[in-house]
Amino acid sequence: MPGERGPILAMRGMSKRFGSVQANADVDLVLRPGDILGLLGENGAGKTTLMNMLFGTYTPDSGEIEIDGRPVAISNSADALASGVGMVHQHFHLVPRLTVLENLMIGRPGSGGRLDRRGARGKLAQIADRFGLTLDPDTLVSALAIGEQQRLEIIKALFRDARILILDEPTAVLTPQEADALFDALRAMAGDGLGIIFISHKLYEVKAITNRAMIMRRGKVTATIDDIGAVSERQLGELMCGHEIRPPEKPASEPGEALLTLREISTEPGAAGEGVPLRAVSLEVRAGEVLGIAGVSGNGQLEVAEIIAGVRTSASGELTVAGQVVVYPNPRAIQDLRVGRIPEDRLGTGLISSLPMSDSMVLPRIHQAPFSRFGVIDRKRTREFVEHQVERFDIKCAATDVRTGTLSGGNLQKVLLARELAFDPLVVLAAQPTRGLDVGAAQFVHERFLEVRQAGGAILLISEDLEELFLLSDRIAVMYEGRIMDTLPIEEATVQKVGLLMAGAETAA
Repeated sequence: MPGERGPILAMRGMSKRFGSVQANADVDLVLRPGDILGLLGENGAGKTTLMNMLFGTYTPDSGEIEIDGRPVAISNSADALASGVGMVHQHFHLVPRLTVLENLMIGRPGSGGRLDRRGARGKLAQIADRFGLTLDPDTLVSALAIGEQQRLEIIKALFRDARILILDEPTAVLTPQEADALFDALRAMAGDGLGIIFISHKLYEVKAITNRAMIMRRGKVTATIDDIGAVSERQLGELMCGHEIRPPEKPASEPGEALLTLREISTEPGAAGEGVPLRAVSLEVRAGEVLGIAGVSGNGQLEVAEIIAGVRTSASGELTVAGQVVVYPNPRAIQDLRVGRIPEDRLGTGLISSLPMSDSMVLPRIHQAPFSRFGVIDRKRTREFVEHQVERFDIKCAATDVRTGTLSGGNLQKVLLARELAFDPLVVLAAQPTRGLDVGAAQFVHERFLEVRQAGGAILLISEDLEELFLLSDRIAVMYEGRIMDTLPIEEATVQKVGLLMAGAETAA
């Protein structure tokens, strides 16, 4: 049982400063064999910095790390792996053109100048037997589903004899059934004496899989919980945020006319790695309604968003906004039709990291009133607009002209929301709007969307977070391999039904 043996990992007095920001301040963390430790905190609480020091990405200003009671010096990821520490990041580090087996053997010493393929196959089979993590060694990584690629990342760490495993938001790309299978594997690893650090903003998952939790706020440990069963999800959220968390209320709404319609939208196949083509996608979002789109990443959701935003061209089909057919879709034409866009990529598509925040907030409309007149920018009106939005959306920043890229994830999302909601959109197109956000920031986003819904706007919510979809949606459409499998009224939708459709089942029965 966890706790009966000495620590497999002890981090003591870990501190790290970046300029004037104290990212970690005298942090202690203890992990025992068999532990699945939940590491929780708001965005910017210091979780990632702490794990980056453990994995050798950052060098601590002070503090020490012990593994199995012995001090270790970890200066890079190679040191971490040699010490038995493995980390599975949100973004995978795989070589698509190589097979599963070849990815596992990268960087591994051979025997007599030759790679030990037979030994590698044997070790892969052992991992499958011990933990239920199975993959065909001869399959190309490019042919693996997203969930299988994550499984390979975990197998890579175990293949290198990791006994301490760090998982950062591991279920973000999984169906509910795949998440259940991952949890079964994690329990098997814990039962085998491994120690696991599980980072997630999904508090129901923390309750389901961890036995202990450590909560950080502003670079410090503010709470440790030795029995996760003794606290509720709400209590965890309040410990993270430092204040009471109340889920937003979704009042009854009578949907009105269709404000956004896609009819038989199809796209041409792209180059390898560019996602799937859309196949006769039809949907409509009505006034006073939230339509959620569920699906594992890479099944056409991004393509749908780009068609609506006017940045991708369809091969056939029709796009209509508020009854008007969009003949030549482009970003400005869509914006002029009062479609607000919250893109998936905040700092690539949504905002420009190198610009001042004030410029990022007005850039898409800088050509029009009140920001310019006859081609001349009205600096006074622009400043007044930005200052009003910063106050209205409680955007935390030292000044309105700070560089956009220096803001936290939650504040970046508030900047996007402020910019798009300021102009009373008829339709809000939101893709992964709370990915990576803590519970407090996510709640803020949800409340703004429900305000739009209550005011008679239409929201198309594309999310891989099923809890978010069930919380906000009036109907849920499920995508698989470029097509809509089914659209379920929220009263009929269940996690099991949606998960089956996400996996390609022809019916949710």
